[in-house]
Amino acid sequence: MLNRVIQQFGLQAQSIHNVEDSHSSTVYRCILNNGENIFLKIPYTKLKYQRELEAYGILKGRVSIPELLDYWSGDEECPGAFLLSELKGKPLTTETSPTVAFQVGVLQAKMHTIQPPAGQVLTGIQNEFPNWSTFIEQQFYSFAEDVKDVLDEQLYKQAIGKFEEMKQQLPPPDGPSFVHMDFRPGNIIVDGNNVSGMIDFESVRFGSTEIDFTKLYRDFLRFDPSFYKAYQEGYNSIRPLIDLEIVLPFYRFTDAFNSIGWCKRRGIEKNALFLEENLAILQKSLR
Repeated sequence: MLNRVIQQFGLQAQSIHNVEDSHSSTVYRCILNNGENIFLKIPYTKLKYQRELEAYGILKGRVSIPELLDYWSGDEECPGAFLLSELKGKPLTTETSPTVAFQVGVLQAKMHTIQPPAGQVLTGIQNEFPNWSTFIEQQFYSFAEDVKDVLDEQLYKQAIGKFEEMKQQLPPPDGPSFVHMDFRPGNIIVDGNNVSGMIDFESVRFGSTEIDFTKLYRDFLRFDPSFYKAYQEGYNSIRPLIDLEIVLPFYRFTDAFNSIGWCKRRGIEKNALFLEENLAILQKSLR
């Protein structure tokens, strides 16, 4: 498939390297003959391709993202493919500064100011906001079928009860906003002391902002109070941040539960470490 996509784009590259930290697409870094880096992305499904394509149109000029250089709508065997410019830098890590955390807050808040485009029909990006509670339930119970095979019966029943209890305590949803659904350090590119932008839009929706803080908190914000404070200041400089202390416990719990189901679907052995991390979060939530 890679050769067919390269042929389709007429790509002249001196070398092509697989990008490891990509879970829902096949991504390659291509070094062109002039030494420039670009990225070739092949989503796993047609829906993911369509979401990503629409996202580039909606986000362009409003938040910092890679430039869409070219795209191919695919055929019976390939869901489609993208050629993308490089955002300078590397994925966000905890080895950074509050200045960067502030910029991450600004970036996410700018994304959250984007509402469903009036008069534009989208076939990939769904607006889940009008039925937000139903959307969250459907996601949870879809993964529950897989989680059931991983947890012991008592823990599983306890988790279901916890979900039903906690969802009743949520505040009204905040939106409708463009939500990334996978806003984590691996998808935030940082160059020195500057945030270059964000990548990976195959899971995006219009929905409530409350779902979009969990992974950033899990993998970045919770490790340093100065990051958390600076991030909140950055976000609030663009739009009011909801009370994370109210929504994070619910979404951390559901994210851990859904991630266990994801590990079952994608293979427990190759995702063993991620599974253990999420089991620990789930068990802590249930204590």
